Amino acid sequence: MAVERGRIVAVGKRSDIVSQYAAREVIDATGRAVLPGLINGHTHVPMTLFRGIADDLDLQEWLTKYIFPAEAKNVTEEFVRAGTQLGLAEMIRGGTTTYCDMYYFEDAVADETERAGVRGLLGETVIDFPVPDNKTWPDAMRYTDNFVRKWKGHALITPAIAPHAPYTVSEAHLREVKAFSDRTGAPVVIHVAETRKEVADITRDHGASPVEYLSRIGFLGPRDIFAHTVHLTDQEINLLKQNGVGSVHNPQSNMKLGSGVAPVPQMLRAGVAVGLGTDGAASNNDLDMWEEMDTAAKLAKVATFDPKVITAEEALAMATINGARALHMDYDVGSLEVGKRADIVVVDLDSLHQTPRYNIYSHLVYATKAADVRTVVIEGRVVMRDRRLLTLNEELIKQKARAIRERVSRSLSALWRLRNSDCGLMRAALCHVALPCNIRRLAKLLPLSIRNPNSAIRNQIRRPRG
Repeated sequence: MAVERGRIVAVGKRSDIVSQYAAREVIDATGRAVLPGLINGHTHVPMTLFRGIADDLDLQEWLTKYIFPAEAKNVTEEFVRAGTQLGLAEMIRGGTTTYCDMYYFEDAVADETERAGVRGLLGETVIDFPVPDNKTWPDAMRYTDNFVRKWKGHALITPAIAPHAPYTVSEAHLREVKAFSDRTGAPVVIHVAETRKEVADITRDHGASPVEYLSRIGFLGPRDIFAHTVHLTDQEINLLKQNGVGSVHNPQSNMKLGSGVAPVPQMLRAGVAVGLGTDGAASNNDLDMWEEMDTAAKLAKVATFDPKVITAEEALAMATINGARALHMDYDVGSLEVGKRADIVVVDLDSLHQTPRYNIYSHLVYATKAADVRTVVIEGRVVMRDRRLLTLNEELIKQKARAIRERVSRSLSALWRLRNSDCGLMRAALCHVALPCNIRRLAKLLPLSIRNPNSAIRNQIRRPRG
């Protein structure tokens, strides 16, 4: 391959390339696999700093008892920058060159991503209750508008808007997000149909399942990226296809949270673009796309009792070209073709766990580890050479992460002392999520015991103290 100004200009035999181009730098990949950079289609990269704080829980309990309170106590721009650096270093080491993020202070995420030389489709999260970077909905939309204006057209950064989910963003606000996307051209990143509870709640409140509800309000479109899509009907799968919506499968996170198994074979057969993602490290607990490929193929086999349902080659495509299609970026990335961005990974094939080698797809999907990635090129720039990071200081990043870990642990110790008390949890939620807050919506997110009409805590929901 020959690369010039960040793009692939030629692919062919070595002798032909050498005879036609004079290289300033040569990467010798003899005996190794040269692949398109991997695409992590869904994550919350700053949440690497919450890795392991809450395990063995379902999504509802994980979010409401641990993650939302932990974020309210700890997430600042400094936290986001440190967590982003940590996640970027991990992703580069594993051969991920493009990732799709949704979190807070996304402008800071973009800064760090650009500095590291990584490609990102980055969504600023908007949600109906106050969060660390924006306390009201108008504030969040102004922030997102400025964010999109600042980064639109950047070579590495694609700015997006990221409404959290249909159960945390009202219909009126979802319509506003759609109008914003139509006006600016920004992609829309959202969690959809992740759990059975979500489906039941949306069906109860809106008389339709999540994708049908979003279709009814005119939300679906070809810039949409739906994370999870675990619980779908055949009709909903058809709606995704008809509207050009991309889907991102997060097998390890969905397994860990007990959310279910996404109907990936059915979506692929219907022609939906399905990519792979790790989700955040707080629910995975890493950002390793090699593990996701392996898990995606095997999970589909065991769920359908069909060993052929997703092949190794198809799993690799979900982490590369199909992942690019799911993010609506396949015109630029996902394959090694003339004219596309030079996002390239060089993978060692000589480790013990890859020996002997018979089938390259089998070895890449079922045997390769993140540590087998030797060199990573993004936009024609070498960001890791022979396992050495060139754009990030790994030791400094780990030092920062350990220091923040101490602060997070201290903040959580107080919350954990309260977690066995509904009253204490209610006070923690109301005091540490900055007010004014949509108390009715927050109450819906909290455990049923708190929302019990006969509970003595009901008055605290109506008239929060402190």
